[in-house]
Amino acid sequence: MRLVFDTNIVMSGLLWRGTPHQLFILAKENRALQLVTSLPLLDELADVITRKQFTKRLALIEKSSAQILADYLQVVELVEPVSIPPTSSDPDDDAVLACALAAQADFVVSGDDNLLVLREFAGIPLVTAAVALQRITLQT
Repeated sequence: MRLVFDTNIVMSGLLWRGTPHQLFILAKENRALQLVTSLPLLDELADVITRKQFTKRLALIEKSSAQILADYLQVVELVEPVSIPPTSSDPDDDAVLACALAAQADFVVSGDDNLLVLREFAGIPLVTAAVALQRITLQT
């Protein structure tokens, strides 16, 4: 099963405990799950993780932004995104969709209402972390 995580899910999963974190644990432990990303999504993550609002959280978990990125790179497959027409109200969300299409993802996991409102893209469901966890649990 191939999954693309929106940056908000990556941040939640790597910095906090909760459903997105559980998805990361499952992906590390289960070879049937493959997290997929692209360079544009990695660039967005690198930008977001260095924002001031995350400084305290990084200090609390005793990790640098570089360590967080390195941890993420250990569990993801990198794909070259395909070109898609503007689809979402946010161009950053189009990068997620382009990655998902290139990855032939089984679904996209996001907490972004602008993305979730689409419900699916090119037959790829767009779901919350809770729905993703439920589907993975049922299928594995």
